Amino acid sequence: MSRSLYAIALLMLLAACGGGYNAPPRDLDNACSIVSERPEYLRAFRATERKWGVPVHVQMATIYQESKFIGDARTPFRYVMGIIPMGRQSSAYGYAQALDGTWDEYRDQTGRRSAKRDRIRDASDFMGWYMSHSRDRNGIAMHDARNQYLAYHEGHTGYARGSYNRKSWLLRVSGEVQQRANNYQVQLASCRRARG
Repeated sequence: MSRSLYAIALLMLLAACGGGYNAPPRDLDNACSIVSERPEYLRAFRATERKWGVPVHVQMATIYQESKFIGDARTPFRYVMGIIPMGRQSSAYGYAQALDGTWDEYRDQTGRRSAKRDRIRDASDFMGWYMSHSRDRNGIAMHDARNQYLAYHEGHTGYARGSYNRKSWLLRVSGEVQQRANNYQVQLASCRRARG
């Protein structure tokens, strides 16, 4: 194998190994580690908190639940007879797992036509926009990670109807989101980068 062909093959192998732009931070259970490894996340979360009022720890817990901080996350494929792929379970994509229609509504209402779901600043701004509507339409406090997550998952109308009450798994998950938000809040209060 020629040197140049070998170098190209090695470069392609390294690129395929991950660590790329959309890879998640290493320690997702430690908010200080996340913002230390990805300071652009903290800048995005703070901008969203200033603009929309959603606390950083609530944003982080919701993004953890939705995508595990994977920028290009997608829902799994559906299969017929276990082998024939029939498309993805939904159009949810990116850090915030925003659906196509909801993302389009966000871009239209905010004028952010070039926003992308795989950019953390855009995803966190979307989350702030959505959660501010949850506050306005359903009276959910911005720091209430559990109910904000239920409205995020079920939609504003579904939340108002209480559709989540028929989903024991979702009630469990929303409790986990609240607990993670609480943990992140305590961690962020103790780390230097988040205070600075």
